[in-house]
Amino acid sequence: MTEIKFDYFINGEKEKWEVIIGLEVHAQVLSKSKLFSSSPTKFGAEPNTQVSLVDSAFPGMLPVINQFCVEQSIKTGLGLNAKINLNSVFDRKNYFYADLPQGYQISQYKNPIVGEGEVVLDMPYGTKKVGIERLHLEQDAGKSIHDMDPDNSLVDLNRSGIALMEIVSKPDLRSPEEVNSYIKKLRSIMRYIGTCDGNMQEGSLRADVNVSVRKVGDKKFGTRCEIKNVNSIKFMQMAIEHEARRQVELLESGKKIDQETRLFDTKKNVTRSMRSKEDAHDYRYFPDPDLLPLHLDINLIDKLKKELPELPDQKKERFIKEHNLSSYEANILVSEKEISEYYEEVVKKCDKKLATNWIIVELFAVLNKKNLSISQSPVSAKNLSALIKMISSGKISGKIAKGVFEKMQIDDKDPIQIVEKEGLTQQSDPKELEKIVVKVLSKNKDKVTQYKSGKEKLFGYFVGEVMKLSKGKANPQLINQILKNKLK
Repeated sequence: MTEIKFDYFINGEKEKWEVIIGLEVHAQVLSKSKLFSSSPTKFGAEPNTQVSLVDSAFPGMLPVINQFCVEQSIKTGLGLNAKINLNSVFDRKNYFYADLPQGYQISQYKNPIVGEGEVVLDMPYGTKKVGIERLHLEQDAGKSIHDMDPDNSLVDLNRSGIALMEIVSKPDLRSPEEVNSYIKKLRSIMRYIGTCDGNMQEGSLRADVNVSVRKVGDKKFGTRCEIKNVNSIKFMQMAIEHEARRQVELLESGKKIDQETRLFDTKKNVTRSMRSKEDAHDYRYFPDPDLLPLHLDINLIDKLKKELPELPDQKKERFIKEHNLSSYEANILVSEKEISEYYEEVVKKCDKKLATNWIIVELFAVLNKKNLSISQSPVSAKNLSALIKMISSGKISGKIAKGVFEKMQIDDKDPIQIVEKEGLTQQSDPKELEKIVVKVLSKNKDKVTQYKSGKEKLFGYFVGEVMKLSKGKANPQLINQILKNKLK
């Protein structure tokens, strides 16, 4: 596939500007326990019920690395085609906040567990490669709650110590649309591997968005601003749009951009200043004295690599090759692991092309209307496959199938039982259909004459009349064939 360069431009009053975007995605490791303690990680638990002495920084308590979290980050790195570093170091990132009980965050700085990699995006204008700078492991902070008490801020330490993978992209993204595609692809890869559930509404996937602008043609990057903790793709796109235009307006009015951290106000659709942007030296990084450097065995890397499932890009290529799908169709069907599994279950025993159309058009319309995921589908893969088999065998028509499909959505009813119970089997006996055709033509001799005089559009009228007489059960292909023969 050819990679095509695309740039997102903003036309200012004086200049044309290019937008430069980089993301720091914080993905919660799918693990039952935290990074340095055995505390549970269940979402929605009562405040401060999932906190150990390590998580609350009780004096004398020492962190112990969770091997499973390390393996999860390695698998993610492999899924990103990234270099796995056999030697890495945990550092202390020093800053003070009420929900950070230690007064520092255990993270990784110069020696992360995963090095450079890449993600390939499928955009309308072609493929786009986005570089991954690094992936490092770190612990999450707790949560400060400011709206439950009029006089006090409350702290919930349930998230304190939860394992995060911070995936840092290179500044290769050039538009909100590319950011949308990048986040979806990243989330898809991690869901396939099983290293992060990607539930943004639960806080298990969020991002810091770095935005800068430069005049078209310039090679040097402008001053960037970091928009902190954006937890939905929609808000990321909105924040980028606003921030880029804000920076353009400042520069065109002769002002400079301050390097700072900003927050996105989702109600007002604006970014606002939070604090000046810290550099690495402001955090006083140094190796954590309570944790030894992490040394990985190459055999472990090889073992985890062999255990990786088929990833989205690999599955897409296979679907195109084996099932004769278009790139567009394959992209949709591999976008989520559950969708690809549903599709593969459906096509085991029915026509692949017909199954693709029914899933992408009919089923997805129902899911979108009812705001359901594929795992909540009111129609099982088994029953959809049975319906498609009846269409391709000629037992029912496509029109009848749509009515049956509606009835199937109530308690996932068996389509075979619906068809038999309601007598919806398609009429495919040529002799019986010929009798109906003769009856229709004899009743409409004037229109037959007009048809033979050149009004060929009347053919559709004859088909409609036959379908009415057969109560919609006549096989359309046979009807067309018999009508053509009779009208000659």
